[in-house]
Amino acid sequence: MDAIDALNETAFWLERELADSFKVQAFRRAAGVIAGLSHEELTARLKDGRLKRTKGIGSRTFEVISQALGGAVPDYLENLRRRGAEPLVNGGHELNAELRGDLHSHSNWSDGGSPIEVMADAARILGREYIALTDHSPNLTIANGLSPERLMEQLTVVDGINERCGQESGFRLLAGIEVDILEDGELDQSAELLSQLDVVVASVHSKLRSDKRPMTRRMLTAIENPHTNVLGHCTGRLVKGSRGTRPPSEFDAEEVFASCAEHRVAVEINSRPERQDPPDELIQIALDAGCLFSIDSDAHAPGQLDFLQYGAERAEANGVPADRIITTWPLDRLLEWLQPG
Repeated sequence: MDAIDALNETAFWLERELADSFKVQAFRRAAGVIAGLSHEELTARLKDGRLKRTKGIGSRTFEVISQALGGAVPDYLENLRRRGAEPLVNGGHELNAELRGDLHSHSNWSDGGSPIEVMADAARILGREYIALTDHSPNLTIANGLSPERLMEQLTVVDGINERCGQESGFRLLAGIEVDILEDGELDQSAELLSQLDVVVASVHSKLRSDKRPMTRRMLTAIENPHTNVLGHCTGRLVKGSRGTRPPSEFDAEEVFASCAEHRVAVEINSRPERQDPPDELIQIALDAGCLFSIDSDAHAPGQLDFLQYGAERAEANGVPADRIITTWPLDRLLEWLQPG
């Protein structure tokens, strides 16, 4: 098989099973190192020993490249494929099969690790009909949030990807943003730019320990904004992972979810294992309020796009009907719902 494909697929499966990031990046880095070499040049370097001495090629990546050049699926990749054939979770399989898309993902334009094209290709391989690219907004400087100029540039890239692959594959890359909800509840991007996007996910990323009343007002203001489509990871909690744990922010859940139902804002069921946000009790309150939901991966790498399994398991366990999950809807129905008003 193609050596670059073998390296990238290896990274994909490692990401999916939550391997250490340094291990994942070793394979993506090796793919970048050999990307400019023809098959003949790569074979020549393998034979004369130069490949093994190349900076960025380690023992495991060398093994994968050499076996791929020999015409076989590398042993290491074959083992990952076997493990990847097993579901990530015990439940939620029927609901996961109904999911058509994903409205929250990141590329290396902000704090993701892969180019937009690679994220889109991975989504298509996983059978998604659509996925929204939602890189961060300017206020989140730690995540390399997009300035208005960079966001406009990104829209051109999205259009180009859809022109190249959309018609024949039936796949659509949606233009979006994960926009910061500022302290006063305003969205961290101009209304003019937000109106040009397909999807706006609004999330709180700062002052997560604010008092309950100010946090509630902040969230309500954002929900009432006509450009907001999805309320992202509403409590901001972290339950495990390399960043440690973080308690959920406090807000009036009944009031916030009633506003979501009134203003046609979907409540995100964030599928990242370290978030599991909202907690189960808040999903129940949102259900009772009549909310719609969006099961999203919040993927920052291609392999993480399959995290939707975690969200589907939690949604099914909490009795969320499939038709109240907007990411089970066909694209035309979704796009109609996303229109302001």
